[in-house]
Amino acid sequence: MMPRSTRISLVFSSIGHFYIHLFTAIYAIIVVTMADIELWQMSYEELLQLWTVGSLMLGLCAIPAGRLGDSWGAPLMMTIFFIGMGVSSIACAFSGSSFLLLISLGGLGFFASIYHPVGIPWLIRNASRRAVGKTLAINGVFGSFGTAGAGIITGLLIDAYGWRSAFLIPGIVSLGTGLVMAWFLKQDQLTEAPVKEEDHQSHSKSDMFRVFAILLVSMSVGGIIYHVLQIALPKLFSERLQDFLGDGALGVGLVFSGVFFLGGVMQIVGGLLADKFSLKTIYMVCWGLQIFVLSAIAAAADIGTVAFATLAVMVNVAALPAENMLLANYTPPRRHGVAFGVKFVLAFIAAPISIQLVAWVRVLTGDFVWLFAGLGIATACVFFVLMALPASTAQHRVQPAE
Repeated sequence: MMPRSTRISLVFSSIGHFYIHLFTAIYAIIVVTMADIELWQMSYEELLQLWTVGSLMLGLCAIPAGRLGDSWGAPLMMTIFFIGMGVSSIACAFSGSSFLLLISLGGLGFFASIYHPVGIPWLIRNASRRAVGKTLAINGVFGSFGTAGAGIITGLLIDAYGWRSAFLIPGIVSLGTGLVMAWFLKQDQLTEAPVKEEDHQSHSKSDMFRVFAILLVSMSVGGIIYHVLQIALPKLFSERLQDFLGDGALGVGLVFSGVFFLGGVMQIVGGLLADKFSLKTIYMVCWGLQIFVLSAIAAAADIGTVAFATLAVMVNVAALPAENMLLANYTPPRRHGVAFGVKFVLAFIAAPISIQLVAWVRVLTGDFVWLFAGLGIATACVFFVLMALPASTAQHRVQPAE
């Protein structure tokens, strides 16, 4: 049975994953309502771009956050994450102008950048040796549920109390969580289980560089796909399902939540498969399926849009346990924080690119058809790049502490 401190650490890591995906998804829901009421006389595209700085901070600050996590320890950094993100979200709620909202969203992105390069290595260090994929998958489900919950929570709050409440109430909850974690930290009830270097599988430098270079490509494109889905689907659903959903934010929010809820459950399957089969095979199958489903979204209509969007999220997140295990396997344990920092620089630098991409395609074409068709082509290119991964990835498993 796991020590109590380890269980507490895993709980906070999972809560953190829920929170970051909740907070980085809510603006895509809120901005639809803000545009409908013509807040500050700004269009949907103009309001959407206010999140550009915040999403850029998610990427730029990931490596420094990972280095601080390696130096200061994950528990302290996670406490800062919860408190800082909560305060920033509350500031968003009280923003009286587009400039103040831009700054507050920037702060939200700054503190949110801490989670992935700190929380994921912390999770790996505390995971059972024979269930790394399963542990990552369960944690990943919390992240997907955060994105899914954004639709329901944000929709309910907006319809009941207005758009500001969708920032305020989650911000208060995150701040409270940080204060609770600070108490546990002060009581020495949070663990920082180290990974022993001698337990790590050795690889040649050429294999390490090859895997890392390939993952740079797949993680970059994968990040763009995930963020495009997160940003574009609320607007896509509101347009293609208008006859089914009617007016109000809740209908769109419920469909958005359902898509990411079902997608999140699939991550457990991906994690279990990653524990038993070749990481390369699992990873490539997920990317191969994405070629079809992303292209299908471009041509779909009505309910078909929801079906293919759900499949797109499913295969996108199902690949994550294998991806994280590949990265951990081919990185020295003492550099996990930096390695995952690099990953999420790529993943979240994709967010501002995705925002601009969605807005740009909308301005040029008036819809999302070419957006998803282009993503399908990009996915096919990544699939062929992944063929160069070492075939031995089935035998090399990350070795965290028991």
